[in-house]
Amino acid sequence: MDNQKKIVVGISIGDLNGIGSEVVLKTLQDPRILELFTPVIFSSIKIMTHLKKVYNVECNFHGIDKLEAIEPKKINVFNVWKESVDINFGKEDAKIGEYAIKSFKSAVTALKNNKIDVLVTAPINKSNIQAEDFKFPGHTDYLNQELEGDSLMLMISGKLRVGLLTDHVAVKDISQNITKELIESKINTIQKTLIEDFGILKPKIAVLGINPHNGDNGVIGNEDDTVLRPTLDNLREKGILVYGPYAADSFFGSGNYESFDAVIASYHDQGLVPFKTLSFGKGVNYTAGLHKIRTSPDHGTAFDVAGKNIANNESFEEALYTAIEIYKKREEYSNLSKNPLKSAPQPRNQRKRFD
Repeated sequence: MDNQKKIVVGISIGDLNGIGSEVVLKTLQDPRILELFTPVIFSSIKIMTHLKKVYNVECNFHGIDKLEAIEPKKINVFNVWKESVDINFGKEDAKIGEYAIKSFKSAVTALKNNKIDVLVTAPINKSNIQAEDFKFPGHTDYLNQELEGDSLMLMISGKLRVGLLTDHVAVKDISQNITKELIESKINTIQKTLIEDFGILKPKIAVLGINPHNGDNGVIGNEDDTVLRPTLDNLREKGILVYGPYAADSFFGSGNYESFDAVIASYHDQGLVPFKTLSFGKGVNYTAGLHKIRTSPDHGTAFDVAGKNIANNESFEEALYTAIEIYKKREEYSNLSKNPLKSAPQPRNQRKRFD
């Protein structure tokens, strides 16, 4: 990418009955932010104009019907639809779910076709998005189908990074889903991500056990001894700095996580409960392992506060800046790989803030 060209950030609008549009608009309302990147909201100019009045946000939109018409230094709104939408804040609505998926699919297509550089997704409701042409539990699974690579949900807050072996899997199905092949795939993915996307040359990765107390030598389950430990041993023999399994109940409370560049949890709540306890409101969900970059805030639609103009946009802002930083890190890594003798790592730029 030309150094003079600003990164184009695509934004899917999420569930319009939730807080997604509010956190998007609050993040973009400062005009100085347009000095850093070019935003493109996938929605409709009609609905975004209505919503900025609802939230009393002062900003100017540039409505476009073709992505070739994207203008820098403007908040571009790509018209995915043009009809009116009936918004009822706080309500779960299958029709609104359809619009959330229209926005998301359009943004993913733009990402695949290099019309945008990165994608930041506002929250969706996993229940009302289910349809004949969209039978996925969330963003990540669809992205894994549409984009190259093997996805891994990686939660980020500063130097705290928590990845998952399994994500949206029922508790009763977790152990049968955790295989040698899955463990190897996820750890190789996070190893590559830490090197290429975060600039960590020799990352240290911790892995949490599957069962309480790592199974207590088979008393509470044998998966840690028969599947997890042997696989980690094999990975260490290949030179990957992976450690564990660690008992999950004391790992975060003891501060042990601070010694590692990333932590891999066996399942959703094992990793996300401590992550959100430590970082709620400022965390970022990053879909690692794909050839394109997608981030999102660490919260959901928050129907209970939707439409009240009290939503905190810090996590969405973090998601946006994280996507940009990862994009730059990837470019830096690519340049170093192509010209190892001519290039040198650049010092990490301080993130601009407009306080």
